Amino acid sequence: MLPHIRVVAAEIERGGLFLITQRRAEAELPGLWEFPGGRVREGESDVDALRRSLRERLGVAVQVGHQVLVVSHAYEGYKLDLVVYRCGLTEEPTARRVADLRWVAPEDFSKYSFPKADQQSVEALLRDT
Repeated sequence: MLPHIRVVAAEIERGGLFLITQRRAEAELPGLWEFPGGRVREGESDVDALRRSLRERLGVAVQVGHQVLVVSHAYEGYKLDLVVYRCGLTEEPTARRVADLRWVAPEDFSKYSFPKADQQSVEALLRDT
């Protein structure tokens, strides 16, 4: 049986642009882009994991809103559940534990490479915009 990992991500929109971050070179799936977030630790709620991850990776506090979607994807060696929440920021993010960050218009998402599970969330977002 494959290990099961739960990951939370933030869908953050500002002026029609969405925040995406690039995975660091030493991360799994290096160099790919994703909605910011991270792995949910044992005993941690989705909301707590999202707040911790964005504070560590982007140096920001986040207001976590409603759940937008859940995507399940089997990678080689593990199964991943990606839970995306609509979120808001009150401060400007900085790339602390990510390689880079960008504010991107939905029509420009195709210029960025996303992991398979994240690609499904991008496609769902594009259907809704």
